[in-house]
Amino acid sequence: MTSWPPSPFDVAAARMREHDAWYVGDPDRLARLYSSAPAARTRPSQYRGGLVGAVSRFFWGRPISADQRRTRLHVPLAADIASASADLLFSEPPRITVEDPRAQARLDDILNTSTVHSGLLEGAEVAAALGGVFLRVVWDADLEPHAMLDTVDADAAVPEWRWKRLAAVTFWHALDTDGPGILRHLERHEPGRIVHALHRGSDTELGAPVPLDEHPATAWAAPLVDPEGALPTGTQRLTAAYVPNMRPNRHWRGIPDLAPLGRSDFDGVEPLLDALDETYSSWMRDVRLAKARLLVPVGYLQPQGPGQGAAFDDDQEVFTELNMLTRGDAGTPITATQFAIRVQEHRETVDEIVRAILRSAGYSPATFGDQDGEAPATATEVVARERSSERTRDKKARYWAAGLSAITAALLDVDRTVFGTGATVTAPPVVEFPDRAQPDPEALARTSQLLFAGESASADVRVRLVHPDWDDTQVAAEVERILDETGRNVPDPATFRGFAESGDTTDGMEPDARP
Repeated sequence: MTSWPPSPFDVAAARMREHDAWYVGDPDRLARLYSSAPAARTRPSQYRGGLVGAVSRFFWGRPISADQRRTRLHVPLAADIASASADLLFSEPPRITVEDPRAQARLDDILNTSTVHSGLLEGAEVAAALGGVFLRVVWDADLEPHAMLDTVDADAAVPEWRWKRLAAVTFWHALDTDGPGILRHLERHEPGRIVHALHRGSDTELGAPVPLDEHPATAWAAPLVDPEGALPTGTQRLTAAYVPNMRPNRHWRGIPDLAPLGRSDFDGVEPLLDALDETYSSWMRDVRLAKARLLVPVGYLQPQGPGQGAAFDDDQEVFTELNMLTRGDAGTPITATQFAIRVQEHRETVDEIVRAILRSAGYSPATFGDQDGEAPATATEVVARERSSERTRDKKARYWAAGLSAITAALLDVDRTVFGTGATVTAPPVVEFPDRAQPDPEALARTSQLLFAGESASADVRVRLVHPDWDDTQVAAEVERILDETGRNVPDPATFRGFAESGDTTDGMEPDARP
């Protein structure tokens, strides 16, 4: 029987499950991840050395006393990091261009939609958590009259590499887990075709193949595939692409099948994320313990009846004097007890841990709202504050540009074959990510004015500086309007009225303007 996921991707799957637990942020899931069993109280691994003992001694892996309720608190910083990574990349969609005008028009129709933009945003967020994401070409004429772009999470794929480049990939997902075993649909992308298969196995075994028409989710493919289960794509380009979050992956440098996989933003900061949860839980424990409590003598309690015990009414205003033994003149006081909350100590610890996590993940605190002041900032100041985040964004954007270029070329090929558009692509599409920080209009205006006063830039250059998103036609029209308004758009002397007829070149003036 074939194990699933196959070795060595079972190692990668286990690592992705750990990062996925931090991304989801479910306390019960974290406790199960770092404990041998959900109900475990004490475990031998707690007392081991090495990696097993260290992980078991995580805050989330520590045993809970039988008489202690669970009061551990999780801070969703990991989810915030993943969300911020996606926002940095796709808050403004990238521009993808090809040489053929007809192919460009078709590509704009397919990709310039809110569905595709939001899909890329979602894919980038999961990629930051799991270390990468796959892109694939799909088509369904009943849904859309063109090929479509889809994302697949990295923990639902088994890739094959050649020179660290994706050569083939098998996507899988469980269709049915209620019956005997698990029914998995395997979708293998190879150059020129997509192979579909259905297997019934267990949690750890792929199992035997079964016909595609045994499940409604794959029955559509049964009459379309060849005897090998393959569906032709009409292109020799691979209809899938992999976008790593970051490389290299430090853990798998020596494993050829895993080395090309990307690195999660959480890689290496799991202990710090655990320490952050422990610090916040300690802070909240101080809050609980600091609730005001009253210690009263037994004589102040009011009997509740036989077998009902006694109670103290803290709203009572008058108490009857009791004959009790007291120490000197101290009387019989009601003692109020209230512990201090170590706010400053906890806040400083939390701030330092958060900064260490963001620094290791490659982000600036300003990206997460820590502005060190409320004064408004110019675009230049924003870039300075978020320099680390901008560098990380630029690195990730290069990986995304390569992946989007490859998959859009395949998408146009499939679209031409399936829907007969005739749009062809010869050179790889060019992917450009816009600047994240919006230019400050006031600063741009001052720069343009200085360039004009210094006679160091033409009107065309200044217009492009102020409006970097305009195309050549818009820029030319704006330059013409500026020259007209400033009176510097002088007509060509050869076009003066009457010049061509008279042939007079003595004064360069129109006949009507002569004295």
